[in-house]
Amino acid sequence: MKYYQTEIQLKPKRRGFHLITEIIKQAIPEIAHIEKGLLNVFIKHTSASLTINENADSTVRIDFESHFNEMVPENAPYYIHTYEGPDDMPAHIKASLLGSSVQIPITRGSLNLGIWQGIYVCEHRDNASGRNLVLTAHGS
Repeated sequence: MKYYQTEIQLKPKRRGFHLITEIIKQAIPEIAHIEKGLLNVFIKHTSASLTINENADSTVRIDFESHFNEMVPENAPYYIHTYEGPDDMPAHIKASLLGSSVQIPITRGSLNLGIWQGIYVCEHRDNASGRNLVLTAHGS
């Protein structure tokens, strides 16, 4: 069993859903040494998240952002945690709905994603700094 781990910082991104598949592949090239295994991608933040979805049509990412903003609106009258602005509590809720990690199978040295799948970082804040990811690959 081989284990590889690295931590990367993404450049700050505007609020929305952003494909990061290629960034991840470049950051952990050791995947090429794994015949069968898993890659875990973990985000070290509570107001951004990760998901896997459509990688070809950018309107999917726009629709995700629009839907999440309708589903989890800013300025809800029952929010108490508003210290960092109106996008603060909605960002935490959105991050919990989507999650802080994704796992992708590694097969013959490559990420075994579907043809239309990509890894997204989901930025839920208006003015976030760069986000830190921990990438852990293991397998044989």
